[in-house]
Amino acid sequence: MPVCEADPWRLQYFVHVDTAANIPTEDSDAWQWYPAHRFVYDKLALALSQSLDAAPHGVPPPRYPVFSKPIVNLRGMGVGSHVLRSQADYVKHYAPGHFWMTLLDGRHVSSDIAVVDGEPRWWRHVTGKPAGAGMFDYWIVHAEPDAGIETHCGKWVRKNLTGYTGMLNVETIGATIIEAHLRFADQWPDLYGPGWVDAVVGLYERREWGFCDDDRSEGYSVVLFGPNGRRYRHPPPAVVEEVKAMPGVTSVQITFHEDRAPDQHAMPPGGFRLAIVNGFDLRAAMAGRERLKVHFLGMEPVHG
Repeated sequence: MPVCEADPWRLQYFVHVDTAANIPTEDSDAWQWYPAHRFVYDKLALALSQSLDAAPHGVPPPRYPVFSKPIVNLRGMGVGSHVLRSQADYVKHYAPGHFWMTLLDGRHVSSDIAVVDGEPRWWRHVTGKPAGAGMFDYWIVHAEPDAGIETHCGKWVRKNLTGYTGMLNVETIGATIIEAHLRFADQWPDLYGPGWVDAVVGLYERREWGFCDDDRSEGYSVVLFGPNGRRYRHPPPAVVEEVKAMPGVTSVQITFHEDRAPDQHAMPPGGFRLAIVNGFDLRAAMAGRERLKVHFLGMEPVHG
């Protein structure tokens, strides 16, 4: 089978793959396929494994502010997350299955890691430019390493993931892990460079990492959001091909199901994610977004 991808707009990165290995891009699949290491999805245990102050709701925080969220959330998108600044906030947002933890400060980074038997073999780090209300204007796939993250997270991986071989994604704030996923981020495989997907297949098939990564370029993943409360149509294929053909653009994703109601999509509170334009030229990717914006926001309302 190919890489196990739930989002049809991302199959374009894996259509050439033919493998008998189970390569997850969804947390629900990874949780089932890697039971020995599924504990990484327990965010309370993850916090405690890094000596952070944390406890389930029912154990009141000794001080404020703290950060509160579900102990397990395989769907993501920050569902149920809150900063608790007082005892009144704690009472208001108390929920079974949630926990509180130290409120961290610093850069929020998403990192993909290739792991062979608990040893990190490859890293790539991504930061986002926030657009408010849980949305990001664009993501930067950095070419340079991050010594702080690689040192702290590398120690954590070696201590906690012995025996695990596969991709790992971690989200960090100030180099401290706040989320861990037994998969990679499937939004920008094309920005990791030629041959990266094939190296991932080799990692799962042969338990080895063989990616030549000596010519990195900074990449960009630019997001188009539209207003909530509308139903949108996909653009004509010719429009998508026009954007993909722009110099500096590497791929286009139309990130919703046309035949599903808007409220059946997992989206941030601030808007409905319509498309993503990837590329190695930020201005070109933004120009591609503007071309798609003309289609989406200039269209007649769709009912039903």
